[in-house]
Order: sequence, then structure tokens, then C-alpha cells
Amino acid sequence: MPKAVHFTKGSIIYFEGDKDDRIFILQEGLVILTSMDLASRTPVTENIHKGEFFGVKSALGHFPREETATVLSQATAIVLTISEFEQVLGGNRQLILKMLRVFSNQLRTIHKQIEQMLNTNKEPVNQESGLLSVAQTFFADNDFQPCCDICIKFLAKYPNSARKGEAAKLYTSAKARLDREAQNNQSKEPIFVDDGGVKPLEIFSLPSFSRFAKTFKHGSVIIAEFESGESFYLIQSGLVQLVKCVNGVKKNLDMLHPGEFFGEMAILDNTPRSATCIAYNNVTVLEFNKENFAQLITGNPQIALILLKLFCKRIYDQRRRFRILVMPDAQSRIADVFLMFNEMNGSSNYMERKRTFNITVQDIVNWTALPLEQVQDELNRMSEKGRIEMFTDRITVSNIADMERVVENSLQIS
Repeated sequence: MPKAVHFTKGSIIYFEGDKDDRIFILQEGLVILTSMDLASRTPVTENIHKGEFFGVKSALGHFPREETATVLSQATAIVLTISEFEQVLGGNRQLILKMLRVFSNQLRTIHKQIEQMLNTNKEPVNQESGLLSVAQTFFADNDFQPCCDICIKFLAKYPNSARKGEAAKLYTSAKARLDREAQNNQSKEPIFVDDGGVKPLEIFSLPSFSRFAKTFKHGSVIIAEFESGESFYLIQSGLVQLVKCVNGVKKNLDMLHPGEFFGEMAILDNTPRSATCIAYNNVTVLEFNKENFAQLITGNPQIALILLKLFCKRIYDQRRRFRILVMPDAQSRIADVFLMFNEMNGSSNYMERKRTFNITVQDIVNWTALPLEQVQDELNRMSEKGRIEMFTDRITVSNIADMERVVENSLQIS
């Protein structure tokens, strides 16, 4: 049963880093949320007013609190458990959409910060030129299937473009090389990546969702950076690779598994895509647009709650990714990747400092956005010093506290 709790001025409702599944609705008074900006390392504040929820993301995602909640004036808040929150949410479509809009804005902010970190070219790029430049980047990297797919998207979207001849010529060249690779059995095959036995969410495997299903073959572009967004996708099977093209160079951003989603910004607005999403192997996804998404959540509060939880996880993952990117040097970025996986996996024995993570060198490249050669050199130095042991499918950290010190020292210096 939800209950009203009174808080005195100056009291702390919860601290940053706390693990707490309570969700709050402010009834009276004023509460301020204080967090740390990851890039500038300066405090950021947000005022919570009457009728507003707070503590939702960390509670639904079961993540540590990202902020400290302080009472500025005597306040009363309704305190909800997750199950009570589900009941309040019920079939309230407007409330669901409002929360998704808030989460979408937060994701957009994080995405822009990550883009600024990765993009050294500050010149604005329009969608037309940007889309063609992405195709050119894939061609230059001898990745011809994505190049062909993006050229087709370009010609369909901009049939009267002054650069349509350029796009058509690029497509012809890429298609010829792709066909030649196929004849010579030289097509790029995906490196095996273990998805850890991740299963798609059972509720989305029901027959009623089959009409939303789409399949993509290995190497196919699902969405391209700079194209307009009208749909978002939930992965049913296979792996999806996120790639960003920066100044003519491909940067691997992430590898998404079954149960994860992408293209989420299109739920509430038609903002241009911020990355290219490629089927790493044969992939099945569920495609939702604004209309069928609204219909989906109207009479299905359970599904709406699942999507809210997925949004919470996405926000947490992206913030954690951004924290890695703002590390000032390669060593601290890599060390923070190990810390992130340590946080995700936990440990039953805190005194045991040795950790083994089922990650590869390529995984670290994806998370740090560093060149493969630089990551390999840094890992080799760590290995020579006895800090890590490297295997084909895993890396063992000899003492996780060493990685903590590397990150802490780096932050103090910066």
C-alpha cells in the first residue's frame, strides 16, 4: 500500500550510489536532485516539484542511484514499491508517454555528449551530405554490403539530389566488388561472438507480435546514420553492431544482444539517426512505429512497463559508456571497462580481487572507441606487468583494485 512520508528541511531522501527500489511522487514541498556532470566533473541540480516522480530509473533498472535527493523545504512524498508503481501506471497511456518522453530526452542528451566526444569535426553536416559520407566511409573500409544498402537509402530518400549520380556510381562500384567477393568466396564472415545465451523477452515471442517481425541478413544495414527515424527495433535473435562514421573513419560503438532495443528516439520524434546499425549475423527484430507503439501500450500495461525498464537500462548503459569515454587516456579507459564489467557481474567474495570477464579485445575496442592497435598495445603492457591474462574469449584481471586505482588517479590528475 503506498504511503505518505514526511521529510524535514535539509534531510536526505537517498544518496548517490545507494541501491534503493523505492519510487517517489512529491506531494508537497521542494526536493532537489544533485548529480555530477561526467564531462566537466561539476555538480548538476534539478528541482522536483509537486506531482512529479523521482527515483524511477534506478528503481526500475535496479541500478545505484545516480543522484542525491535533498529536501529544500519541508516535504511530503508518496513512497511506492515497484509493484505499486506498476499499479499506478496501469493503463494510463498519457503517464506512460510522458515518462518515455522524459527518458527519451535524457537519452538524446547522452547521445549528443557521446557524439561530441567521438566527433572531432565540429562542422555541421546536413542529412543528405551526411548519409552519402557514411556510404563513402564503408566503401573506403571495403565494407561493400553496408555501402550498397546506404546508397539505396540515399537514392530513395533524395531522388532529385544534385549528388544522385555520385551515389549511383558509388553503388555500382560497391555492388561490383560485393559480387566479386561472393564469386571468390571472400565475403566477410562475422567473428563468433557469444551472446551469453541471452534469450528474447518471452512476452514479445507471442504470436500476436509476429506481424512486427523483420529479418536482416548478415551485413545488412537496419538503420543508417543521418537518415530520418520513424521506427524503433527490439532484437529477437542475433546481434546488432552499432557503428559511427567520424571524419571518414568507422568507430564501433557497441554490440547489442537479444532483448535490447535501438532506434528508440523515433518513439517520440523524427530526429535523424545518430549511428548506423548493422546485422552482425542473421538478425530478427520487432519493428515498432509511433502508431502501433501507441496501440501496443494502450491496453498492455505489462508491455509498457517492460519498455520503461528497457529505457532505464539504456540510459544507465549509455551514461556508463560516456563515463568511459571521458577518461583522459587509453589506460584509464580500458581500466574503467574492467570496472564496468565488475559492477555488472558482482562478486560473492569481496576479498577475492582476481576477476575473469568474458570479454574480448574487440569488446574493449567497442566500449572505449579506441583504435584496435592502441588497445592491443595497452593490453600487452598490462599483460607484461602481470596485471591481466588474455585468452581468446576472456580476460582475467589479477587485482581489480589496481584498475580502481588507475581510474581514481586519472580523475585526480584531470
